Amino acid sequence: MARTLIKSPASAKRGEVIEIHTTIGHEMETGFRPGDNGKILPRNIITHFSCHYNDELVFEAALYSAMAANPYIAFHTVATVSGSLRFSWEGDNGFRHSESVALQVT
Repeated sequence: MARTLIKSPASAKRGEVIEIHTTIGHEMETGFRPGDNGKILPRNIITHFSCHYNDELVFEAALYSAMAANPYIAFHTVATVSGSLRFSWEGDNGFRHSESVALQVT
């Protein structure tokens, strides 16, 4: 299981623009770096991130080898109705991880 940190407001007013910050613990090996034995380490990166707000896609990003370890992503969306924000990370070697947080809209 991956370590994640999600900073998102627990509540917001209808129509308010909210800022969301996510980070996930992942080494993000590029596939270009030699290991201690001189052989190139295999690529192991997160390739896709998405956020769904009550099943509607509100943000997505494609990630590439130049991305740093433990990728940090920040974005905005508009609070419309109460529900959940679901975050998904996908990557090489079948890597998949998701987290959800609740959002109360008043």
